[in-house]
Amino acid sequence: MSALEVEHHHAEVGEVRLHYVTAGVPHGRGADTVVLLHGWPQTWYCWRRVIPLLENDFHIVAPDLRGLGDSSHASGGYDARTVAGDIDVLLRERLGLDRFHVIGHDWGGIVGYGLAAHFPGPVASLTVVDVAIPGDGSPDISQGGRRWHHALHQTADLPEKLVAGREEIYLGWFYDHYGHRPDVITEDERAEYLRTYTDPGALRAGFEYYRALERTAADNARRSAEYRVGIPVLALGGAAGWGRGDQVADSLRRLADDVTGGVVREAGHWVPEEQPAELVRRFRAHLVARF
Repeated sequence: MSALEVEHHHAEVGEVRLHYVTAGVPHGRGADTVVLLHGWPQTWYCWRRVIPLLENDFHIVAPDLRGLGDSSHASGGYDARTVAGDIDVLLRERLGLDRFHVIGHDWGGIVGYGLAAHFPGPVASLTVVDVAIPGDGSPDISQGGRRWHHALHQTADLPEKLVAGREEIYLGWFYDHYGHRPDVITEDERAEYLRTYTDPGALRAGFEYYRALERTAADNARRSAEYRVGIPVLALGGAAGWGRGDQVADSLRRLADDVTGGVVREAGHWVPEEQPAELVRRFRAHLVARF
């Protein structure tokens, strides 16, 4: 795997200024574009092991979502439809892209579904990694309280007060426990995430995604009643620990017509970091099978 080489950019997108990186084949050289969307508590940097495996064949765009990483902090708009709208404007209006493949992990998968459902057209394929989609018709994406942080993060103001100054401890718990091994995310890599999440604005923004869950679910349920995603969808879940396994495909099949499901062995929740080569292998195979 080659060394990570990316270019950093910023773009004004409505009320937010998005940071994003690009890599791989330059836009306009004939290669397909792959858009990589991260989740919480991470940034674009969660794709650092995936990008070198794609860069020889694809034009890659990996943004920091609204409020997170080095993107600006907005006072609101953390429902997935609004966040997907940010990405839609970035890709189509700022970068001039009219076709792209989307790979989203965790909240990035929810935003990726938002792109495909609420802004259809340029999304050629969607890969969702280890997340269930709010509003998919299932009774509880929080797994009966097993994912306890969902409820905590939705509580107004409390998590900020509990976590501020203790970000390394709190976020470290997820880095330690959500993978199939506790050492999947190294100390240096955690430091890069903490560089931004120790900012009070980014910490709050991360919790605001959860506080907007009800609106995200309602938007998705309303949209799915009138429009089912028809593009090819690859739905992958981690097999171990806190990985969602087959739940990812089960969720997407309620919302989309062409879903290929799969479970990634020796991976928990952090699939792009635990099994980057397997993730890219399955993504490439899915494209070959569908295009």
